Amino acid sequence: MEIEKTTLDGLLVLMPRRFGDDRGFFCESWNKQRMAEAGLHYDFVQDNHSLSAAAGTLRGLHYQCPPHSQAKLVRCGRGALYDVAVDIRLGSPSYGKWFGIELSFENGRQLMIPEGFLHGFVTLEPDTEIVYKCSDFYAPDCDGSVAWNDPEIGINWPLDSAPVLSKKDANAPQLADIGNPFVWEAT
Repeated sequence: MEIEKTTLDGLLVLMPRRFGDDRGFFCESWNKQRMAEAGLHYDFVQDNHSLSAAAGTLRGLHYQCPPHSQAKLVRCGRGALYDVAVDIRLGSPSYGKWFGIELSFENGRQLMIPEGFLHGFVTLEPDTEIVYKCSDFYAPDCDGSVAWNDPEIGINWPLDSAPVLSKKDANAPQLADIGNPFVWEAT
C-alpha cells in the first residue's frame, strides 16, 4: 500500500495495491498489522455505507465530538465523489484549511481522516456509493455539522448547480458558531 501525506497534518491518502486479471481484481483495503507497521494505529469499530442516487448530492460537513470523536477511512465503492476534509483542531498550523480529492471505484484511493476534521463529499456520478470505517460508534448527542459553503473555509466544490442537500446540511451553522471541542496535538 502506498501512503501519501497531504498538506494537512495527519491527513493521508492511501492507495492499496490491486491484483488483477481477466476476472477483475483483489484489493486489501485495510490491514491493521500493515497499517501499524506504517505508524497508523486505528481501531475501527463501525463500517458505514451510503448510496447517493443523484450526481451533485452533497453530504457534510460532518463531525462527531469528544468523547466519541471519530477517525475515518473513506473510499468509494461505486461511481465517483469529491471527498473533503477540513482541519478544525484549535492550534493546528492548518486550522480551517481544507483538502479535497477525487475518490472513485476506478482510482481506488482512500482518505484517512483523523479526529478533529470535518468531513464531507459531493457525488460526481449517479448511484455513487461511499464506504467508510469509523474509530468510534455513532453517538447522536455528539453529532455535529458545519455549513458546506462556509465562506471562512471556502471549499471549491466541483458543482455546476445547487447541490442536493439534506435538511440538516442545508441548515448547518458556520464554523465560527460551533462550540469547537477539538485541540491539535502534533503528530
